[in-house]
Amino acid sequence: MPLSGSSAAPRAGPRWRRPVLASPSALPLPRWVLGAAAVGAVFLVLPLAAVVVQVDWAEFIPLVTSESSLAALSLSLRTAAVSTLLCILLGVPLALVLARVKFPGKRLVRSLVLLPLVLPPVVGGIALLYTFGRQGLLGGALQVLGIQVAFSTAAVVLAQTFVALPFLVLTLEGALRTAGTRYEAVAATLGARPWTVLRRVTVPLVLPGLAGGAVLSFARCLGEFGATLAFAGSLQGVTRTLPLEIYLQREGDADAAVALSLVLVAVAVLVVGLSYGPVFGRPAARRSEPQGSANAGAAG
Repeated sequence: MPLSGSSAAPRAGPRWRRPVLASPSALPLPRWVLGAAAVGAVFLVLPLAAVVVQVDWAEFIPLVTSESSLAALSLSLRTAAVSTLLCILLGVPLALVLARVKFPGKRLVRSLVLLPLVLPPVVGGIALLYTFGRQGLLGGALQVLGIQVAFSTAAVVLAQTFVALPFLVLTLEGALRTAGTRYEAVAATLGARPWTVLRRVTVPLVLPGLAGGAVLSFARCLGEFGATLAFAGSLQGVTRTLPLEIYLQREGDADAAVALSLVLVAVAVLVVGLSYGPVFGRPAARRSEPQGSANAGAAG
């Protein structure tokens, strides 16, 4: 006990300091992990390098600018753009329901929505054929109305949408679950209507995830082959997309097939780079809070 009048002050206890977390790049990893990662990277990159080596660069431009190649590339880009738009229109509501609504059989619904991810594309094409074909589940009614879906450009769009839709749903549902519901609850508490909350809070909050899912869906549409062949056939200028053109050229002109394959590889690399770039790939914790979350009630 200190004496009265003494100037000595009680010694302060040790100050608590927040532990400094090391960045992910500074965390040590076992050497076997690094070795396995290197083998995996080589396994993925080596076949692509082999394609580059096999390209006849002297004839590359004539090969990729032939009439059939340009027609296939143009059809692929146009149908992939329309299919991506359909994925957004159908996938955003699906992802919102799966991430925000509780209902019986939710796991079953999610499994069915994501089924095309693991389903062989040819099986998906056959399923679409028996749904929208002349003798299909809906094909007879469409035939009465004068609408022919199978073996048309519309069939290409449907086939691409069928295989690409799960990519957008899966990406956006993950973004919605990561974002949580705090901002939406605050906006609803302030009196914002559901549509206002969706437009002013939810969509801006998960916009990077939505954009990334749309880019991945576009890439999947460009590379679709099996479902398109089974459901839409291979009619030049109508249903023959770039993957189908590569498959046909492989039998008669291997140089053209390799050149067109390199075009698809280049587009895929560009798309993947965009989807995982600094805009779409930003961590959720570093994003700024969505504008209007506090004022959403006034906007409602």
